[in-house]
Amino acid sequence: MSWKKLGVLAALGFFVFVAGSHRLSFGKVPARAGTASRPGVGSLTLTNPPLPRPSGESTVGMIIGTTVANIVWHTVTRVIDGDTIEIETGDRVRYIGMNTPETVDPRKSVECLGKEASAYNHSLVEGKKVKLVSDITDKDEYGRLLRYVYLENGTFVNLKLVEEGYANVMTIPPNIFKAEEFRAAEREARSMGRGLWGACR
Repeated sequence: MSWKKLGVLAALGFFVFVAGSHRLSFGKVPARAGTASRPGVGSLTLTNPPLPRPSGESTVGMIIGTTVANIVWHTVTRVIDGDTIEIETGDRVRYIGMNTPETVDPRKSVECLGKEASAYNHSLVEGKKVKLVSDITDKDEYGRLLRYVYLENGTFVNLKLVEEGYANVMTIPPNIFKAEEFRAAEREARSMGRGLWGACR
């Protein structure tokens, strides 16, 4: 046998050895991580469309999974009454899901515990940073932002006012994401005679 034939046989033997070691399969591209194989097509890459980046304010759909990096904090520059504030952008924010006694409506007289509710709201948020979370409707008929309001320490301002008896539940569909939570807080405040439930009967 010539040296040339011996060289060819040696090369073939080496190739068969390498192929067996690496479990190569001819006619099919091995699937990589993150891909799915399909007969006769090699490999098919599976991709998901990018998730939309959050806008300036968190929404209900983004409450779960919201990261610190995504949160925008606003400074409360003015407390208008028990359930309405103004932030540094000049926007007025109306708390969703609850209502405090009236103090500033020129068409109505000051209602029972209205001044106290306004003072309590002052103590909670004035000059502080808040996170604003929307429900379904962005603004009310007066152009005010409709929001759930949270302090940096985690206090849920809307709920706190209901819990302490300074507000009663006011559910206006479709903004009902926290309605059950508010109703439970109101039942407890009423049973304990807190705030307006004790002073305004």
